[in-house]
Amino acid sequence: MKRLTCLAFTLLSIYAQARTTPVRNAAELEAAAKSAQPGDTVVLQNGTWDNALIRLTASGTQEKPIVFRAQTAGKVVITGTSQLRLGGNWLVIDGWYFTKGHTPGNAVIDFRVSDRQLANHCRVTNCAIDDFSQPRRMAEDYWISFSGQHNRVDHCSFRNKKNLGVLVAVILDDDRSRTNYHEIDHNYFGVRPALASNAGEIIRVGVSQHCQFNSNTQIHDNFFEHCDGETEIVSIKSCSNVVRNNLFKESQGDVVLRHGNDNTVVNNIFYGNGKEGTGGVRVINRGQWVANNFFYRCRGIAFRSPLSLMNGIPNSPANRYVQVTDAVIANNSFYECAPISFCEGSDAERTLPPANVVFANNIFDNKGDTAIYKVFDAVDGISFADNRVSRQRKQPSLAGFERTDLRVQQAGAVPIPTAAVSRNSAWIDSLRRISGERPFAFSNKPGFSDAALFQSILANAKTCGASWLPQKQSTKQERINISCGNAEAIYQALAGKSSNLRIRLTGSSYVFDRPIAIPGDVIVEAAGKQAIRISTGTPLTSLFVIQGKGSLALQNISIAADGLKAGSFIASDTAGSSEHFNVALRSVQMTGLVNCNNIFLARAATLADSIIVSNCKFSQLGNGFVLEEEKENKGYYNVEKMRIERSSFSNGSGMLLGLYRGGNDESTMGPDLVFANNTVTGYNARDNQPLIRLTGVQKTSLRNNRFERSNDGQTLIQYKDTVRAVHVNANNVLSQSGSILKDEFVTESNNTIQ
Repeated sequence: MKRLTCLAFTLLSIYAQARTTPVRNAAELEAAAKSAQPGDTVVLQNGTWDNALIRLTASGTQEKPIVFRAQTAGKVVITGTSQLRLGGNWLVIDGWYFTKGHTPGNAVIDFRVSDRQLANHCRVTNCAIDDFSQPRRMAEDYWISFSGQHNRVDHCSFRNKKNLGVLVAVILDDDRSRTNYHEIDHNYFGVRPALASNAGEIIRVGVSQHCQFNSNTQIHDNFFEHCDGETEIVSIKSCSNVVRNNLFKESQGDVVLRHGNDNTVVNNIFYGNGKEGTGGVRVINRGQWVANNFFYRCRGIAFRSPLSLMNGIPNSPANRYVQVTDAVIANNSFYECAPISFCEGSDAERTLPPANVVFANNIFDNKGDTAIYKVFDAVDGISFADNRVSRQRKQPSLAGFERTDLRVQQAGAVPIPTAAVSRNSAWIDSLRRISGERPFAFSNKPGFSDAALFQSILANAKTCGASWLPQKQSTKQERINISCGNAEAIYQALAGKSSNLRIRLTGSSYVFDRPIAIPGDVIVEAAGKQAIRISTGTPLTSLFVIQGKGSLALQNISIAADGLKAGSFIASDTAGSSEHFNVALRSVQMTGLVNCNNIFLARAATLADSIIVSNCKFSQLGNGFVLEEEKENKGYYNVEKMRIERSSFSNGSGMLLGLYRGGNDESTMGPDLVFANNTVTGYNARDNQPLIRLTGVQKTSLRNNRFERSNDGQTLIQYKDTVRAVHVNANNVLSQSGSILKDEFVTESNNTIQ
């Protein structure tokens, strides 16, 4: 009894010493942190914390951390130019919400107050960073920057990062941040749109100059959804990291073991669901293990293949491609996936195929593709054993692949293929002996066969992220219809209601004295079928200026533009916004653009998700669509998807189309161009230039077009590529028109020259 009384007294003393301190602003918060003792709780009061630059330096203990929590999770809204820096030990950040702002420094949340004061054993939980991008697209930052050791980010939500820079970066710049055992778990990573550049990763662990150091970072039980920033979703550039039990849903990219050795990718689901560009795992360097993963309808190719084993470079520098050696690829299942790649990237530089690789006990269930793998170099350094392939595949098999009748077990609506137990377990026993502390027990049952694990990962994904912020965003807004009979009415409509507008032109003539700014979603259409005359009193840089987040659709309208004096009919602005824009011209007839240099001009550092031109007629014009201002040759470009279809262009003087993506970066999918079923008549470029110039465009389809009396005796279409691309040029008719200047990536077929 006496002992119980003493214990109760001790507990009461501990709790009596712990304090709860309410704070209302950043200054009060920092003051409370300086006086905080182990076990204390500092409560941030609900409200908007604008321009909050917060530095927290304190030290709790494992048993009694110091907690900085929102009064109500999600109701402490941090906006404007704001940042959190953490230093000290055993601190917990709980329930904060960063939105509608940007960091003034390197990171939104930084586990480092200064180079002398790092964070250790600190945790950020139940928080969110949403739409907290830099105003300018090319301004680079992180959202989370890990330094120190044993820090954790869990049950947080991250979405809508649009500017340059890794979302979560693990820094290994000195011994205090190496062998760190950081944890990144149970988070929701959603909606990172294509960046049209490198540096769009979600997570990066290390950089090339630190690639030989152990990080031991654990990335587990997260949900990645629509993470399309670039080809690397998770980029591993250090040693001994683990990626496990994550769900990658409809994300255009891979887990890339880019640099460093002895990393493990295990028990993940890559749920491509048939989306273009959805990948899985790319393997480079020594000692990488990829085991017990399920790849479902992943449709990426080349570097985004469901699985790719890269070729290496002899005596490779750290920032290039070290040969794949001592790798294990086992017990994975591929269901209706695009072909995987062996010796991917083989070229004059990357000449070393994988060596001492075990590729065993994998399942390929595919009824729709002609091949399950592609081979680009010698594969005698890969030991293939006990891999099972659905009997319907007729591809000649390498030794170690067996066509068989696969069975299916259902995991909800998803079929998981299974096969008979391996008859040869010697290699399994060997791998078990050398697996050490890798988080996987090899099975002689082929493929990913655990339906319960599949269901568990899917169920966990639904609970990932901050508990108070829904994973799905509601974006539906009702469109406002406004009739405008003159130019001034258009200006007023856009000034009063700048988004979700439908402007119906009821007049017959519009005289503009300044550009029309498009800051939101705007549709412009004619009220009747008569041609609308547009003109300007003084020359304009452009008639329509699309700002970041702007979307302009012109549809069902006939325009007489001979009175328009402007540099461009439509142009993106010069702000270089991190927000993307869109342009659509549908059923537009336009004539008389003789005093307007371009139909459309893209300014540097701006990015369109899409530019759509369909069922249009243009006559008497200068340049058409010019997207060539990204001249830094770093892989930047101005449009992700461009479609020009079922349209006609006649009597033009200038370039019809120019698309530019310079440099040798291989991390993006775009630009992606379709130019199909069009008629081009009497269109001639100036100064011996090509009529259509495609530089570094990643994917094009030019088909079923007719060119008449266009650029005769000169280059009609020019392709120029530094890195691998896919170009289809087929079924076009060239009548009294120029020639096609091709490179090795162009497949030409059934063109007719008259």
